Amino acid sequence: MAKKKSGDLEEKILDVDASMQGTITFKDPVNLRINGSFEGKLETRGNLTIGENAKVKANIEGDRIIVAGKITGDIAATKSLSVIAPALIRGNISTPQLSVTEGAVLEGQISMMNLRPGDDSPDVYLTLKDVAQYLEVEAKVVEDWAQQSKIPAQYQNNSWVFSKASVDRWIQEENVKA
Repeated sequence: MAKKKSGDLEEKILDVDASMQGTITFKDPVNLRINGSFEGKLETRGNLTIGENAKVKANIEGDRIIVAGKITGDIAATKSLSVIAPALIRGNISTPQLSVTEGAVLEGQISMMNLRPGDDSPDVYLTLKDVAQYLEVEAKVVEDWAQQSKIPAQYQNNSWVFSKASVDRWIQEENVKA
């Protein structure tokens, strides 16, 4: 990993040009570029670039994602996803902003996060694990609540998805009842 200092901002860059397997998670923002092959699960913050020669078989979660290579797996981008030819994506996509250049191929469902009325910022969607950490309870408790419709949730692609805005409203409503 290389670190560049520009003014007061420290930029962390990781350039992967090899074959890797497993789960990679970055809690802090990084600039990650994958040029080789990767198989597993990828959770990043910051910028993720999948290079033109990259072959990725993974579910990917990140902030800003740029794809020029081949991906088999679902992609969830919290800020934006740019798909640049000759990209080939086989999987479902969830992002508030999507740009696709001519020659890129997408195969799967695309979900654009909705803007709340009167709000210019997109809603943030959370996983079961995220909501459990946010509420400081066990994931099983949140899953039970979701199954019993006690907390606002949607079941998509074999997992629970939660709108942060809806969860926040639910918390406020529950506090009023208490």
